[in-house]
Amino acid sequence: MAIHSKEEIFSTLDDQVFGTSFLPRPLPKYKVPKQETDPAAAYQLVHDELLLDGNSRQNVATFCQTWIEPEIRKLMDECLDKNMIDKDEYPQMAELESRCVHMLADLWNSPDAANTIGCSTTGSSEAAMLGGLALKWKWRKNRERAGKPTGKPNLICGPVQICWHKFARYFDVELRAIPCQGRRLLMSPEEVIKRCDENTIGVVPTLGVTYTLQYESVQEVSVALDGVEEEHGLNIPIHVDAASGGFIAPFIHPSVVWDFRLPRVKSINTSGHKFGLAPLGCGWAIWREAEDLPEDLIFRVKYLGGNMPTFALNFSRPGGQIASQYYNLVRLGREGYTRITQACADVGIWFADQVKKLGMFELVYDGRGGIPGCTWTIKKGAEPGFTLYDLADRLRVRGWQVPAYPMPANRSDLVVQRILSRLGLSRDLAGLLFEDLERAVRHFEKHPSPKSLTRRNAGGYHHD
Repeated sequence: MAIHSKEEIFSTLDDQVFGTSFLPRPLPKYKVPKQETDPAAAYQLVHDELLLDGNSRQNVATFCQTWIEPEIRKLMDECLDKNMIDKDEYPQMAELESRCVHMLADLWNSPDAANTIGCSTTGSSEAAMLGGLALKWKWRKNRERAGKPTGKPNLICGPVQICWHKFARYFDVELRAIPCQGRRLLMSPEEVIKRCDENTIGVVPTLGVTYTLQYESVQEVSVALDGVEEEHGLNIPIHVDAASGGFIAPFIHPSVVWDFRLPRVKSINTSGHKFGLAPLGCGWAIWREAEDLPEDLIFRVKYLGGNMPTFALNFSRPGGQIASQYYNLVRLGREGYTRITQACADVGIWFADQVKKLGMFELVYDGRGGIPGCTWTIKKGAEPGFTLYDLADRLRVRGWQVPAYPMPANRSDLVVQRILSRLGLSRDLAGLLFEDLERAVRHFEKHPSPKSLTRRNAGGYHHD
C-alpha cells in the first residue's frame, strides 16, 4: 500500500473542493497578476463577482431583450469568431446581413425593397447617427449646389433618447429639441414648423419615446412639412427613430402610417435587440432608396482581402447578432412576431389597469397604441407616503428594477415610473411584480418616507 504525503493528497483535492485553491486569495482588481490562474478557478472568481448584478429578467426598465431562445445561444457561440466586417472571408454572413436589410425594407414598405440599401450596426444609437450623417451630407450637398453657406445645420426632434444629443454634439449640428409643455409630452406638428428653416437637415419623430413609450405622429409631421415645402420651398426630410417601434407597429398597429409609405421618410433606424428579439448589440439602419445614402459616406476596404463597402462608426464585431436576427425573421415570420408582440402588449395593458385601480396613480400611458408597457405618476394632490423614487428603491428589495425619473424640459417637475413588457415578462411574472408593488405601497402606509413630506404634489400630470 503506497504511502502519500499530506501535500500530495491536498494537491489532488484542490479542484474538487469549492474554493480550496483560490479562496484565500482575492481576485486581482487593478493590476495584471504575475502568475497564471487555473481556468476553472478564474471562471469561478469572475462568475461569483457577477452574482452581485441584478437579474436581467427582473429589469423591467430596459427595452432590450433579456430572454433568448436556446437556438440563438448556439448561433451566437458558433459565430463568436466570425468578424462580420470581413465580408470576403465570411461571405455568407454578409449575405444574411443583406437579406435582413431587404426584409426590413419590405416590412417598412420601401418602394424598392429589393434594391434599397442599409446596414447592421451595434445598436439603434449607431444606426441613428448614421441616419443623421446621411441627412447632414445630403443637406450640405444641396446647399453647395445652390451656392449657399453650410455652416449652421440644425436637426429637429422631440424629447429624445440621449443618442440624438450625442449626434448633435459629435457632428456639430444644432439640436432643436421640442420641450414638453403641460400635458403635451411629445413632438407636435405645430412645434416642428416653428423650428424649421433653410438650415434644417431633417426632422426626427420617435416611434416609441423612451420617457412615455408613446408614438410620435410621423404622418402628421409629414403633412405639416408638406405645407412648409408648399409655402416656403423647403424640402425637409424625415428620419424615423424606430428603435423600439420598428418591430412593433408593423405587426400590431398596421393602421399607423409612419414608414416609407410616406415619401418624406428617407431613413429609419431600429434596435434588433429590443422587440426584434435579437441578442444585445444588434441595430439596423435602412434608407428608403439607395440614392438617399450619399455615396461619399461609404468606405471601400481592400486590406481584408476584397473590395468591401462599409458605412459604420464601428468596425470589427462578431456576426452572431446578424445570424440571430435572420434566425428570428425566418423562424417567426409576420405571424410569430404579431403573436408575441400582441401578447407583450396585452400584459402591459393589464398591468396599467391594475396600477390605475390602486387609486393613487394617474396613467401617463395606458399601454394602448404604443410600446408594450405602461407609464404612471402620482396623482396631483395625493399623499401616499412615498415618492416614486422611494417606490423604485423598495421594489429593488425584491430584485425588480422599475425606474422613476423626471420628464425633460419643461416638465422636469413631472416624475414618472415605467415598466416595459417584453418577451419573457409573462402575465404570471407581471402578476408577481404587481403583488410586490402593492406590498411596497402597504409598507409606506405604515412607514411613510420622510422624503415624501417635502415632495408632496411633485410630479402631478397637469397643465402648468
